[in-house]
Amino acid sequence: MTDTTTVFTPSDTRRRIFAIVGASSGNLVEWFDFYVYSFCALYFAPAFFPKGDTTAQLLNTAGVFAAGFLMRPIGGWFFGRLADKRGRRFAMMVSVFMMCGGSLVIAVVPTYAQIGALAPLLLLVARLFQGLSVGGEYGTSATYMSEVALQGRRGFFASFQYVTLIGGQLFALLVLVILQQVLTTEELKAWGWRIPFVVGALSALVALYLRRSLDETTTAEMRQRKEAGTLRGMWQHKGAFFTVLGFTAGGSLIFYTFTTYMQKYLVNTAGMHAKTASNVMTAALFVYMVMQPLFGALSDRIGRRNSMLLFGFFATIGTVPLLHALKDVTSPVAAFALVVTALAIVSFYTSISGLIKAEMFPPEVRALGVGLSYAVANAIFGGSAEYVALWLKQAGSESSFYWYVTAMCAIAGLVSFRMRDPSKVGYLRNEP
Repeated sequence: MTDTTTVFTPSDTRRRIFAIVGASSGNLVEWFDFYVYSFCALYFAPAFFPKGDTTAQLLNTAGVFAAGFLMRPIGGWFFGRLADKRGRRFAMMVSVFMMCGGSLVIAVVPTYAQIGALAPLLLLVARLFQGLSVGGEYGTSATYMSEVALQGRRGFFASFQYVTLIGGQLFALLVLVILQQVLTTEELKAWGWRIPFVVGALSALVALYLRRSLDETTTAEMRQRKEAGTLRGMWQHKGAFFTVLGFTAGGSLIFYTFTTYMQKYLVNTAGMHAKTASNVMTAALFVYMVMQPLFGALSDRIGRRNSMLLFGFFATIGTVPLLHALKDVTSPVAAFALVVTALAIVSFYTSISGLIKAEMFPPEVRALGVGLSYAVANAIFGGSAEYVALWLKQAGSESSFYWYVTAMCAIAGLVSFRMRDPSKVGYLRNEP
């Protein structure tokens, strides 16, 4: 798709929508595979870390989860370079294939009782492999979906990256909810937790097939430029790089706080039953997923910068009250309402997360710029969210985590205040 005009025929529009759907399908599978680990941790933690209380076991699994995030910068660099040098489609196919392999390993790895310390080691290796894959998935899919989205409606169309990212979480949670209904807690802890990883590995093969049919958005000339996919070429846009770091740190931290960690928070802090917490989060994530196109379309009207300013403001004033209220919540309905309120605030950021980054970089270093800047901030702040929250809880200072999230969101707001609106001055504004 290398159109040089912004007048689209119905056929071209259909092709672009199909490309969004094709890229999204792989994105959904990638994030299902990655997040099913977090949602199943309550059941498989004793199998790999048998010693200690519940919080200690969850702390160990959260540490492995965070370690997967530490591979993201490497994945962001590797796949960003691959996408800028070899094409977006090729990089997306490789990333989803790697995720498939990681899920398959976790599905069959023996427990601590069977092979001792080798079990958590293999679990860690599989998660590092998946972290490398998903580190590249975000940048390449965000870049691809931004490039194929229709001009003037990019916020709406590009928001489907997070529709499928959240959809991956929701799919993972739904699979767990179904298993909770048909299996006993003992069966889930013994072998049932392996089923979602098998589902993820098989789904990745389907996504790989769909991605083979996608059109490429870059030209051979663009991929052969000297600066294409190089750190030196990307560093010519270091202002954009540090801007993305600034607002991704807070955005990723609050996103993981109210999505993957929230299920454990409702169980481990609010004292909610695991099944009830899963049901609450399933409903909340569904509403959150539906909100993304609405907030994306809003950014097309008010501008990306204004969306980011609204995110920074509401996240800064709302995080502490919301987490305190959730700490003492007793009603599942009240918990749902509070989580949805928090996720509505986060939607100002997530609906345009990939697009606003893509608009800041030229096409020859776009995948690298988007992927690496996002991966660095996400690895440091997003991936450590659960670990930091659980560590502070174990240290008897859980409320300190609330203020930590607040401070990072305030920084995101300040960074957004200082930047120009990418939807009006960014690189993508001149691209079809």
